[in-house]
Amino acid sequence: MSALRHDSPHQSSELKGHVQVCVVYLVSLSAFLLFIEVTMETRGDDEVADNTDVDEDDLLKHSTALTNKQRGNEVSVRPATLDSLSMHQLAAQGEVSQVAARLSKDSSLLSRPDERGFTPLMWAAAFGEKAVVDFLLEKGADPKTIARERESALTLASSGGYVDIVESLLRHGVDINTYDWNGGTPLLYAVRGNHVKCVEALLAKGADMTIESDSGYSPMALAVALGHKKIQKVLEDHILKLYRPPT
Repeated sequence: MSALRHDSPHQSSELKGHVQVCVVYLVSLSAFLLFIEVTMETRGDDEVADNTDVDEDDLLKHSTALTNKQRGNEVSVRPATLDSLSMHQLAAQGEVSQVAARLSKDSSLLSRPDERGFTPLMWAAAFGEKAVVDFLLEKGADPKTIARERESALTLASSGGYVDIVESLLRHGVDINTYDWNGGTPLLYAVRGNHVKCVEALLAKGADMTIESDSGYSPMALAVALGHKKIQKVLEDHILKLYRPPT
């Protein structure tokens, strides 16, 4: 549950800022593979593959700017009070009681998409709001919904490193190998974010290591390109386990 309340100017300012961050995050989520592809074209395969000091923050900044330019998305100022926030924003804030109150008045809000096709469940998954995710799933929210550019709740949770949400969604039968507009799978997004536990959880449930993004990156190739050594080890161990003769 968010600690923000709307009775303080300082807290209202914080709420505005947080919702703006929500918009930026969702806008930037599916751009990283495209950014990698552009980087490869300008720097050459060998240079990127040998680089083990990729700046994750710099990568995110570049991908955000690239996506905003391509889609025409801009961060806009949102209402500062909880009563004025949309169902999707409340879900992203972790406001379980407010979400429940809205649903009691209008049950159609449960899986209603926003302009990008994101449902309240997807917003909650994107920001690690496990309590909201659990509540919405209990109420019957569809975890298999795909957004306009094929983003999914599992992709969003994997990108954020929220392994508890990843595991919860997997228990609800989501497609573990779903891909977005540029071929990004939950496993690829978990690798990109260096989220070891998410990678382990996805592999344990059968995520396909051979699926490549549209730019030609497999999970292992992406881990090498970004210098994520622990992820590389997890992937290598999983490969060995798959091919180990039964005892």
